Amino acid sequence: MSFDRHLAEIAREFPDWTIWRSDAGRWWATRHHPLTSDQRDLGCAMTVDADDPEGLREQLRDQQDRSDGRGSW
Repeated sequence: MSFDRHLAEIAREFPDWTIWRSDAGRWWATRHHPLTSDQRDLGCAMTVDADDPEGLREQLRDQQDRSDGRGSW
């Protein structure tokens, strides 16, 4: 699957994030809105990265869990 298709799929799955792949081939996501103090307290990150699309999905799922108070710490 092309990286453009991966980008589009991840963007649809996580609409509150901007998704991109760096020139070095690393996958990134940044939230559209600043973190609240509660999100920061729960260990949420403004930006996450991974080696590949599935790794980025895992990072984003973890962020969702943290935001929901179900963090994996």
